[in-house]
Amino acid sequence: MSCQRLKDWIEERYDVEEMKRLARHKLVPVHQYEIWYYTGGIAMFLFVLQFITGMVLSFYYIPYFEHANKSIIEIVTKLNMGWFFRSIHHWGAQLAIMVLFIHAFSTLLLKSYRKPRELLWISGFILLAISIFFGLSGYFLLWDERAFAAVRVATGGAGNLPVIGGFIKAFLRGGIDVTGETLIRFYAFHVSVLPIITLALIGIHVLLVQYHGMSVPLSLEKKPQKQIPFFPNLFYKDLIIWLLVLGIVVSLATLLPPEIGKMADPLAPAPENIKPEWYFLFLFQTLKLFPGDILGLNGETIAIILISCGILFFFLIPFFDRRSSRGEKSVLFTWIGVFYTLYFIVMTIIGFVS
Repeated sequence: MSCQRLKDWIEERYDVEEMKRLARHKLVPVHQYEIWYYTGGIAMFLFVLQFITGMVLSFYYIPYFEHANKSIIEIVTKLNMGWFFRSIHHWGAQLAIMVLFIHAFSTLLLKSYRKPRELLWISGFILLAISIFFGLSGYFLLWDERAFAAVRVATGGAGNLPVIGGFIKAFLRGGIDVTGETLIRFYAFHVSVLPIITLALIGIHVLLVQYHGMSVPLSLEKKPQKQIPFFPNLFYKDLIIWLLVLGIVVSLATLLPPEIGKMADPLAPAPENIKPEWYFLFLFQTLKLFPGDILGLNGETIAIILISCGILFFFLIPFFDRRSSRGEKSVLFTWIGVFYTLYFIVMTIIGFVS
């Protein structure tokens, strides 16, 4: 079928002109903070990249503890371009989580969560949490010493939560300790449960963005706004940025392929100087601030409770910041946003260099 015949076939069935008209009439505001508009699109592009490379790798990965580590080594060493797809998948995940953190903190500082965009903030927060679990579950599929220790620490930390901690820990591990059952469970999360939830949430998030339109910073909301068409102006900029991001991912994948550690032994002690993945470092450093015993109570449990309260407050910020919802300046929540952003950056750097 020629291109013209295919075009005619589609146009007989769908009102393409109406869709083109809709795209041309969609306008986006232009201002000095518009750079942050692109972080959401970059994250979506990286998700697509992860789905494609993840599907390729799933054909050759064996989710059984005696073969998992060996199957990844064989993907990297024996499969044609296997090392490249595995490396792309690794660096794509790192950049996706980083971009989502940048997207969340920029939304927080620009107060784009304010009424009527509360559900956008909530769906974005859940997407960030799922992405972190995506990263952790994917890391564990390596079944090497460091991944094994990291999952044992992470699930053990979740177990310190009062009341529901024991259930969460047992549910994630599929038993009392981290075993081959945990590997199967994390594989199921990584290739089926999390992708389905992620696709649904991305759909909701994108629909909400289209419904509400691009947010304008509070400080500029009452000033005259210059607008440009989404198509082709912003759409072409998005494509250019995605191409640049693809170049960065390919360069990192080629120059810095990730290592594969020694196969995990559940009975062996954890490797020395082990650290969690970079997106857990701020939590890791926070736990270090608390001694083992505080007034007769377990210091780690107190730290986990305080961290959970901080995350819950972060999640509920749109409902606490009433001044921003009324279109008024909200200095307190500006400083709260600055505190959250700096705390994450500083504690991550300290955790990385210490």
